[in-house]
Amino acid sequence: MCGICGEVTTQSRGVDEAALRRMTAALRHRGPDDQGIEVFGERRAGFGHTRLSIIDLSPAGRQPMANEDGTIWVTANGEIYNFPELRQELEAQGHRFRSRCDVEVIVHLYEAYGVACVERLWGMFAFALWDAPRQRLVLARDRLGKKPLYYAGGQGALVFASELAALTESPLVSAEVEPSAVHDYLTYGYVPAPGTIFCGVSKLPPAHRLVWERGAVRVERYWQVDAGTKRDASEAEWGERVMELLRDATRRRMVSDVPVGAFLSGGLDSSAVVALMSEASSRPVKTFSIGFDDASFNELPYARQVAEQLGTEHRELTVRPETTTLLPQLVERFGEPFADSSALATWELARLVRSDVTVALNGDGGDEVFAGYDRYRAAVAAQQLSWWPKPLVRVASRMAGYWPESGAKRDPVQRAKRFLKGLTQEPTQRYAGWISYFLNGSKEALYTPRFAERLAGHDSMAYMREAWRQAEAADLVDRLQGVDRTTYLPGDLLPKVDVTSMAHALEVRSPLLDHRLFELSAQMPVSLKVRGGVGKYLLRKLFAGRLPDAVLRRSKAGFGVPVGRWFRGPLSAWVRELLLSEQATRRGYFERSALERLLQEHAVGRVDHGQRIWALAVLELWHQRFVDREPSLVVGD
Repeated sequence: MCGICGEVTTQSRGVDEAALRRMTAALRHRGPDDQGIEVFGERRAGFGHTRLSIIDLSPAGRQPMANEDGTIWVTANGEIYNFPELRQELEAQGHRFRSRCDVEVIVHLYEAYGVACVERLWGMFAFALWDAPRQRLVLARDRLGKKPLYYAGGQGALVFASELAALTESPLVSAEVEPSAVHDYLTYGYVPAPGTIFCGVSKLPPAHRLVWERGAVRVERYWQVDAGTKRDASEAEWGERVMELLRDATRRRMVSDVPVGAFLSGGLDSSAVVALMSEASSRPVKTFSIGFDDASFNELPYARQVAEQLGTEHRELTVRPETTTLLPQLVERFGEPFADSSALATWELARLVRSDVTVALNGDGGDEVFAGYDRYRAAVAAQQLSWWPKPLVRVASRMAGYWPESGAKRDPVQRAKRFLKGLTQEPTQRYAGWISYFLNGSKEALYTPRFAERLAGHDSMAYMREAWRQAEAADLVDRLQGVDRTTYLPGDLLPKVDVTSMAHALEVRSPLLDHRLFELSAQMPVSLKVRGGVGKYLLRKLFAGRLPDAVLRRSKAGFGVPVGRWFRGPLSAWVRELLLSEQATRRGYFERSALERLLQEHAVGRVDHGQRIWALAVLELWHQRFVDREPSLVVGD
């Protein structure tokens, strides 16, 4: 795992080597083991790389690396899991390798297949390749978006980097806030791709490649899942095929020249991965878990049961409110506003794991592959209740609005309110409402007239409607899986893990995010994913007897943080000072009176605004760091 950056240009001045060095230095935390900077092609291109050594720890694995005659260069972040097969194929064609590093196959694969080389790669990756004879840059991202890549272009040049903060070290990037990105962030908790918080800066979407050739740019998709064709097979045959793929995906991700461990949340997905690792390993797997003092958020007892049954070497950590002093560090590393509060817990988990191992496997992807989210079943239920009279639904929704919310994990009152409100909406808007922080109406209630005017004509729901359109499928569950695969997964879940783990130079690998599992899931009958109102039917059946019954029977819990209760208790004064300060209110986004009303509703327990308040706090801290450049308020002061 590494950090990459670079610049290509048509200008006679050549690349800005000083900026390239600054960008590389800003990525040092992603790769503390080594650093490489190369400028080539008569200064038309330059790459920077920071290395976290995982495969081939020798200097031969140093990047950027080139082909035999130095005409093609590559810098990459990630892991190529099918590199042994690719290397064997390429060597048979006469290509010569200088290292055992997985990244070297990209150079020779490009020589053999051109820009189509990316379609042959299995893994998590973002890479940049310079073809000197053609004056061509190729940028590519893995199919699901596990590894990030940002870019900006102008004046005949293009710059790219693994992180947004590093990219801003280039003078080609203007750190001007994009108002519509703030609007979108408040809905989804992240800025949807291909946009970013800064004007003129883009994310390369997952499963896409960008080709820059002598200043001309094209961006194209190279992979997508087809949910329109179902495979005819028995349940036993499906079970055999899925288990075969799970074992292979796990085995490939255990290949490493450094110590390997695993995240263990106590949920089904991470527990299944640890079970597969234990099956493939000759010694006990090292597992790591975090919990909370708040019992409704604490999953440590389940993790302990799994660790005991599988005989792992297990370590735990309890996260408490004072941990939020890390929030400015989180804001720094993400580079743009990111509202998922579980990033705080993932940060602490990554820190714990890195103290013992360099590579960790986790259970991400299980909900998207095997349909584990409660919202899938809620969507099906809402569809079945579409016959309810709308006036009756509106009355029930209004009455539910008076029920107090506890702030507990999976609070039934909060969930009931969202479900009832959604019954009056069309499916796309309903689903967006269930996953949103602020809906359009609640956002506008906060905005100043001036900021609302700047957003005229921008609809955050357009992003969800487009994802819904592209995920067309006959069955609602298949469609929702497709929506999450292109929105929540690359927008929220994967950046959370990448940023928090790489901040500690920890490589995290996800067997359940193997793209072959997603392709197989799309062909699988929905009845093997959701049955009897329970998700992950087939996965639960496959691991019956291998995992504790309590884990197999559990419903989806999620990796939540009790911020709602923290904002009513130890962090209430801090967050009021942060959001109602003169510095914050003069930004012109929000009416002070509207913020006071939001905080008061939360304080008295009428509505649990915990996640919304967290999103607003992150937005303000981000402005202090990246706009003001002088943070004025430390968490806990």
